[in-house]
Amino acid sequence: MAAVAALEAAAPPGALWGLVQDFVMGQQEGPAAQVAADVKSGSYTVLQVVEALGSSLENPEPRTRARGIQLLSQVLLQCHSLLLEKEGTSIASGGVLDCCTKAPCVRTQMGSRTKVPIWDASACRWKIMVHLVLFYENRLKDHHLVIPSVLQGLRALSLCMTLPSGLAVSVLKAIFQEVHVQSLPQVDRHTVYTIITNFMQIREEELKGLGADFTFGFIQVMDGEKDPRNLLVAFRIVHDLISRDYSLGPFVEELFEVTSCYFPVDFTPPPNDPHGIQREDLILSLRAVLASTSRFAEFLLPLLIEKVDSEILSAKLDSLQTLNACCAVYGQKELKDFLPSLWASIRREVFQTASERVEAEGLAALHSLTACLSRSVLRADAEDLLDSFLSNILQDCRHHLCEPDMKLVWPSAKLLQAAAGASARACDHITSNTLPLLLEQFHKHNQSNQRRTILEMILGFLKLQQKWSYEDKDERPLNALKDQLCSLVFLALSEPSTQLQLVGIRTLTVLGAQPGLLSSEDLELAVGHLYRLSFLEEDFQSCRAAALEASGTLATLYPVAFSSHLLPKLAEELCTGESDVAQQDGPTKCCRHLHCLQALSAISTHPSLVRETLPLLLQHLGQMNKGNMVAGSNEVIAICQSLQQVAEKCQQDPESCWYFHQTAIPCLLALAVQASMPENEPSVLSKVLLEDEVLVAMVSVIGTATTHLNPELAAQSVTCIVPLFLDGNTSFLPENSFPSKFQPFQDGCPEQRRLVALLMAFVCSLPREVEIPQLNQLMRELLELSCCPGCPFSSTAAAKCFAGLLNKHPAGQQLDEFLQLAVDTVEASLGSGPSRKEAFTLLLWVTKALVLRYHPLSSCLTTRLMGLLSDPELGPAAADGFSLLMSDCTDVLTRAGHAEVRIMFRQRFFTDNVPALVQGFHAAIQDVKPNYLKGLSHVLNRLPKPVLLPELPTLLSLLLEALSCPDCVVQLSTLSCLQPLLLEAPQVMSLHVDTLVTKFLDLSSSPSMAVRIAALQCMHALTRLPTSVLLPYKPQVIRALAKPLDDKKRLVRKEAVAARGEWFLLGSPGS
Repeated sequence: MAAVAALEAAAPPGALWGLVQDFVMGQQEGPAAQVAADVKSGSYTVLQVVEALGSSLENPEPRTRARGIQLLSQVLLQCHSLLLEKEGTSIASGGVLDCCTKAPCVRTQMGSRTKVPIWDASACRWKIMVHLVLFYENRLKDHHLVIPSVLQGLRALSLCMTLPSGLAVSVLKAIFQEVHVQSLPQVDRHTVYTIITNFMQIREEELKGLGADFTFGFIQVMDGEKDPRNLLVAFRIVHDLISRDYSLGPFVEELFEVTSCYFPVDFTPPPNDPHGIQREDLILSLRAVLASTSRFAEFLLPLLIEKVDSEILSAKLDSLQTLNACCAVYGQKELKDFLPSLWASIRREVFQTASERVEAEGLAALHSLTACLSRSVLRADAEDLLDSFLSNILQDCRHHLCEPDMKLVWPSAKLLQAAAGASARACDHITSNTLPLLLEQFHKHNQSNQRRTILEMILGFLKLQQKWSYEDKDERPLNALKDQLCSLVFLALSEPSTQLQLVGIRTLTVLGAQPGLLSSEDLELAVGHLYRLSFLEEDFQSCRAAALEASGTLATLYPVAFSSHLLPKLAEELCTGESDVAQQDGPTKCCRHLHCLQALSAISTHPSLVRETLPLLLQHLGQMNKGNMVAGSNEVIAICQSLQQVAEKCQQDPESCWYFHQTAIPCLLALAVQASMPENEPSVLSKVLLEDEVLVAMVSVIGTATTHLNPELAAQSVTCIVPLFLDGNTSFLPENSFPSKFQPFQDGCPEQRRLVALLMAFVCSLPREVEIPQLNQLMRELLELSCCPGCPFSSTAAAKCFAGLLNKHPAGQQLDEFLQLAVDTVEASLGSGPSRKEAFTLLLWVTKALVLRYHPLSSCLTTRLMGLLSDPELGPAAADGFSLLMSDCTDVLTRAGHAEVRIMFRQRFFTDNVPALVQGFHAAIQDVKPNYLKGLSHVLNRLPKPVLLPELPTLLSLLLEALSCPDCVVQLSTLSCLQPLLLEAPQVMSLHVDTLVTKFLDLSSSPSMAVRIAALQCMHALTRLPTSVLLPYKPQVIRALAKPLDDKKRLVRKEAVAARGEWFLLGSPGS
């Protein structure tokens, strides 16, 4: 009590009275916030504020009363959470509020304030809340100018979690009885909805005690609402009324009418709407209401049918989507009387509509209707509406399937498939009535296009069967038709029509996915057809690719069949291919050899098959090192590509991945090491294996085989491979009797140095947690080799390997030592001497490794790289280096290879370095400015466009200047950067339209075909700029674009036609 007395003494009543007078009489808004802040801080109590407002609340002038109540309401809104904490130990007699409410009050004989013992605090709180609620309820009868402030006060009280029981019901009753809500402004109506929402959240049981009266009261409040901001809240309230089981009583139809009057929603948001309410928001909110209860069905379904049958596209879409949503809560009872009308409307829309969206929504609605009928639980004596509904669909659609050339064949098939996809019962019913007819029609029609149409429909029904599982395999409706289906598919695969063969391949794949449907004889025939199709000529590329894909899918399901019937044929074909290659027996034979390799990799989708195909491929590669075969690089690369594809398929199975790794990599390393040995008469394969393109292909195989290795298994492998390169330990290699020692890092055989690329592929693909043995020695050897002149391939591979290991190395002293060693090596060789280019390459890759992981040293190295832009010898290469820094690599420093690649590294690089590039461009001499432009162009071209758009005004002038650079690489990079900007920032680009038109037209005659194509694409994109800006240039552009129409390259002519056509249409009606 002493604390309360001290608090009252600390706050001079005069100051509060002055703030109240400034707000009420002085019409100042600031004092309200000051009073609320003082109440929050404890300087005043709410009751003191009420006493200070006494005369204002009783003033006969409505505006003065409104200002007084507004101040009280604003204080309550700011302090409602503190009200019950601070008002319990000292309460006013309620004189002012009593006078205003005419309610009885407690008053002592000694004065207007009573000191209440602390143990009576809860009773005091209750009395405070009662007085406030009674006061505000009474003010609802006041002048209309007062009502907005009263509603704000009630909103504050609705936020009190400990509001005494019964007051929420009292407040809402008063609002329902005393306030004509729809006559209020939008803000005040929104306040009423907010009060109702708050009470529904904290006083649900009390409001439910009102029964249907609460529902009726809300209907009166909402009736006639038009503002979308309020409608969103009102729709949520209606949804809560239904979903939380409030009593609707006899007012179900009234509640439906008060909400359905807005259906379908017709609302276009005003431009620059600060509230951001979209038509879709209202549609979804209203749909949630209409589809929330089956009690609306008898009123809603006729409305939906009426709107579907209307001519308004948006109404059709909204109605079909709402019907789709309703089917989730409806049952047979609600749908029974409306099924014929619903089916007629959906059928008409699918048969006749010109809109693909309406067709898709109609099919979705039919699917949902069928699913709803399928899941309803029936009594023994009840009618099964599903069978009769499906019978109607079949009656209206089935006969159209007999006319594969007619317009309605596909709409009918789509309707049947939409219904069949809803449930297993529906699928069985429709499939059993449709497939026999389609099988019959396939044999009746002889033209390939008709057969293709029928087979595509069959394929659609077969796909639906995959959705449903059957405990008893004999229950499958396809079992009775499997012989006919297999015969039909094999017939289609034998047809000369490529399109029919493609559909046949897809159908065979779906049939094979059905368990137990293909017999062993069928599988043998299927494998034979796939074998034949896999060797089709290049003119049938699509069919051959489909056959290879189908082989991979079916090999997963039937590995024994493919091992028995296909692998022997492929092995024989491979042996034939070896002799063909040896005899150089024409391109056709070589193509068959290539197709055989592709088929072997395609079927390597099962672990048991991998154990057969991988040895075949490796044996085939080894055979090229024996005899007199003339093995070209293309043949070896083709084998490596097949090995890589097998490795990719093995990544999903850890056991297969390890098998491939321990089988293929030692074999490849052994062949490469053998090829690198000094010989008097090296074999043809030895020469081929050391070519750059072949080594790159082997790098892909080793990298792919390593990225998904288990860390424990990878650790076993690394203890063998790293000593091979550092110590020449070849003991783990097959056929390891080599004529001399393998020492790639020692001075000597340059061929052995080239194999460092294979080491790079392995160690840079390892998981980060794998510890690399002899790392310190390895890094030093790599560093030394990366700066050795004479073999750019070896030095670059060493630099990339060093950078890849740096990127993954954990931070610490050892990493700092490696970095210092690299910087010292770069600086020592970069100044002058024969190793400048190699040192620059090392600098570039180390910089990239650090940029990707946000290492602090990356900024210093990037600055060093920018300094080289002015170097006469290395400047152009330094400019191209920015492309490497911003692009993704394929062999090292990849996320797949476990490199540390931070998100948004490009954005960070742009922010940190582009200002310096721009500054360097302005300060550079004229001869080296193109280097800066090229570097800037590379950075911007690979930057995400949302990051570039805000910086476009300051950088656009440099991009335009880059178009004048004679370097085709700069031109192409800049054009690639500008084209999307023309589409995404037309307002900024239109400021430079004169320059853009001139430069694009000049570049459309460039010697480079790629530049000509890009320039014409930019001319096409220019038409997205405002028409008024472009019209003055239209005649000039149309004349200039006539020249590339006669370009000797077809792709250039194609772009010229597209661009010129758009410029012709510029400014025409409807363009």
